Parts: sequence; C-alpha cells; structure tokens
Amino acid sequence: MPSADNLNNEDYKMTNIIIPSSVEDRKRIKAAMEEISNSYVRVEAERDFVKEAINSLSEEVDVPKNILRKMAKIYHKQNMADVVSELEDIEALMEAI
Repeated sequence: MPSADNLNNEDYKMTNIIIPSSVEDRKRIKAAMEEISNSYVRVEAERDFVKEAINSLSEEVDVPKNILRKMAKIYHKQNMADVVSELEDIEALMEAI
C-alpha cells in the first residue's frame, strides 16, 4: 500500500468520491479529523459529567433522576413556558379522548 504522501487517485478505487491529490488538502483533512475526534472526546466527558452530577444530586436530595434530567434541560434551554404550554396541550388532548 502506498504511503499517504505518495497516494494517487488510482491507488484506491472509489466510485463516490475523489481522493484529494494535494498533500496539503490531505493534511488539512487529517488535522480536521484529529480536532473533530478531540471534540468528540470532550463531548463524551461532558456527558459523563452530567450523568454523574444527576446521579449524585438525586441521591443527595432524594429527587428522581428523570425529574432532575428534565429540569436541567429546561433550565439550559430556558423554555419553561414552552414546556408548560405543550403539557397543557397534551392534557387537553388526553381529556378529549
């Protein structure tokens, strides 16, 4: 297999894409993939933090995790009025059926 620096479009038979022939373009793609991967690592770490924070808080204050999770999302989005309105709509529909 040729090295990345010696790669030609003929080295890989692909039907849907054309592999960039420019070494600079390939380096930019690789650098972007590294940054994106690093970003995914940070996202995973933040998700783990949120999960642990909710678990700990639930145990400490005796509020169910699902309620704390919903509260956190509402607090983050600052959309309490929208949530209440949607629940009122659901309540009305449930009563109608």
